[in-house]
Amino acid sequence: MTKDTIKAHLDLERMGIQRGLWMNRDSDRARRDLAFFSMKSNDKKELLKFVSSIKFPDGYASNTTRCMNVDRSKFARLKSHDCHVFMQRLLSVGIRHLLLKDVVKPIMLLSRFFPQLTAKFFQKTDIYQSRYDIVQLLCKFDMIFPPAFFTSMIHVMVHLPEKALLAGPVNYRWMYLIERLLGELKKNVRNRAKPE
Repeated sequence: MTKDTIKAHLDLERMGIQRGLWMNRDSDRARRDLAFFSMKSNDKKELLKFVSSIKFPDGYASNTTRCMNVDRSKFARLKSHDCHVFMQRLLSVGIRHLLLKDVVKPIMLLSRFFPQLTAKFFQKTDIYQSRYDIVQLLCKFDMIFPPAFFTSMIHVMVHLPEKALLAGPVNYRWMYLIERLLGELKKNVRNRAKPE
């Protein structure tokens, strides 16, 4: 679902902010141009072709080629770990020549934020720095994207460094290992109940 809608553009114009995203008015009609942070259809296909061409080591991530439809420019059925791999490793490389530098640079910084946060070991000074950096980064996003982009999931990134300081490294608390174990246990169940 996109946040780049006609209503979002009209709201920006009503609030008098981000003039570059306002509706273009020609005589009696208003039209919405493609926002500078959006990718054209060909660019989306190029990104998906790039992601589908990458081969991962066994167990690192699932086969992403079965999770995407290049013709329709869509992702589907990505597991949470695959989303992390895409966000941390692939997105910044895949979009660096498709979007403006002012849009790509904050996305690259965000891609660096998560590996720092999920490292097996970290220095407290690094986490204090990332706590400062994520606030600066979200301010940069505020200058790029419309206000509808900022949901509670975007805001939660501000609290992740604090949680890492309180609870320790993230990889000791996440559920990937348990999810894999449950998947293996489900394969061993032989007497599955049949629906009536």
